[in-house]
Amino acid sequence: MKIHEFQAKELLRKAGVAVPQHMVATTADEAAAAFKQLGGPLAIVKAQIHAGGRGKGTIKDNPQQRGVQLVRSADEAAKVARNLIGNKLVTIQTGPEGQTVRRVLVEAGCDIARELYLGIVIDRAAAMPVLMASSAGGMNIEEVAEKTPHLILKEPFCPDAGLQPYQVRKLAAKLDLNPSPIRGGVRGGGSAEKFMRSLCRVFVDLDCSLAEINPLVVTKLGDLIALDAKISFDDNALFRHPELAELRDTSEEDPNELRAAAAGLSYVQLDGSIGCLVNGAGLAMATMDLIKLHGGEPANFLDVGGGANTEQVTEAFRILLSDKEVKAVLVNIFGGIMRCTTIAQAIVEAYKQVGFNVPLVVRLEGTEVEQGRKILAESGVNIIAAKDLTDAANKVVAAAK
Repeated sequence: MKIHEFQAKELLRKAGVAVPQHMVATTADEAAAAFKQLGGPLAIVKAQIHAGGRGKGTIKDNPQQRGVQLVRSADEAAKVARNLIGNKLVTIQTGPEGQTVRRVLVEAGCDIARELYLGIVIDRAAAMPVLMASSAGGMNIEEVAEKTPHLILKEPFCPDAGLQPYQVRKLAAKLDLNPSPIRGGVRGGGSAEKFMRSLCRVFVDLDCSLAEINPLVVTKLGDLIALDAKISFDDNALFRHPELAELRDTSEEDPNELRAAAAGLSYVQLDGSIGCLVNGAGLAMATMDLIKLHGGEPANFLDVGGGANTEQVTEAFRILLSDKEVKAVLVNIFGGIMRCTTIAQAIVEAYKQVGFNVPLVVRLEGTEVEQGRKILAESGVNIIAAKDLTDAANKVVAAAK
């Protein structure tokens, strides 16, 4: 689950991580009032959407308007907010359609001496979180990793013990920071030790999958402040954090992914033309790989699970066929827990309720496979049968073209 920058900063502030003073506005008048309350002489107005690259992003119908802008008056803050709110912001992560801006963050400026990068992800090879730091703050970290990997410093840490002081000292020395506690700055900044260890504690305590500060600002007074913040949570751990549920903004999420989740399906929207209905995450990933190997592009990841019923399969077809980019659908089922007869009956019922307006390729294998194939053959439904994975991939790619 992703959250907005202003929400991430509030969580960090509560944990003792220094962030700039800020206010959220949903109208131009609120943005002007926020500028006045922050006290000037300047502020930053930031579009709030679940996507990176907002600083370089532009309004779809007004390319002169950026997603992050510096303002020096209440009137200017109102003007920028008016141009952003209600319009679509296009960034490197949103695609050409962009995402609608529904609110802006009005944030007090600060005296910036340097910009760094700080982020935490799970290192699956080390089986623990890893704190990453870099002197290349404010830049696309993926680009930094590709072109100048030596600029990225890494410190894995134990979730129970947290980041240790010696690890802070190592990173601080390489980043030319003061690791020891110092007096807070005019906006409540702090030392490298306080900042880094607090961020690591937030990551572990809230079951985050990502916590990123880019840029991490070093002020002229030597304090550290999170000028930007991005936090994502592990969906599988949200049951432990009911207080985080209210932070969810479903308007920022794909409607089909929300429909699938409500039906107990695992679904991720992609950009291809071949819809996939598969049982089991591993088989679903292998199916997408085979489609690409044979010249096609998957339109989605969809795992109906091992115990899907007719209602779930029908809803899965509704979701797949609602995507106008889908030109063909591949059903790839291995009957282990789920019987092939069950999925065959579900396909027939789904056809009656939904109707298939694109070619449908079906590959069945496993428990009661012969009976399942017979149900489909005698159903009268226009189905392209496939005997194995390669045959299925070839047929669905051809059908989509």
